[in-house]
Amino acid sequence: MIIKQLSVFLENRSGRLTEVTGALAESQINIAAQCVAEASDFGILRMIVSDPTLARSVLRDKGFAVHLTDVLCLTTPNVPGALHNALHVLSKAGLSIDYMYAFAIQDHAFVALRPNDLEKSIQVLLAHDQTLLQAADIGSG
Repeated sequence: MIIKQLSVFLENRSGRLTEVTGALAESQINIAAQCVAEASDFGILRMIVSDPTLARSVLRDKGFAVHLTDVLCLTTPNVPGALHNALHVLSKAGLSIDYMYAFAIQDHAFVALRPNDLEKSIQVLLAHDQTLLQAADIGSG
């Protein structure tokens, strides 16, 4: 239920994101999800990829600062209120979310999230009939 996410620190300059995606493409690593958070001098690229261990190695060899982080991937119906229901369950249990990113395809929404307590979040979400994806479900190892 825990998925490995890459966090890559990027200087805010033209071409850095292209360098990351090029290095991953050359190594046949697929990007399943990503988001970029920006600060004034740098950005943090967060990605769920097909082979996070290899991706970390490839990117470190190219000089990038890369960390692996544990996240959860929740799937909900793509209807109004579904995400709220899942987040409400977590907040009622005293859990908080450090960050999250999401996308929807047709009837399903997929939410990568980093709660403050992974194990407790898994227990709470499953106890409330929420669906968590495995790494294999999204092509991530």
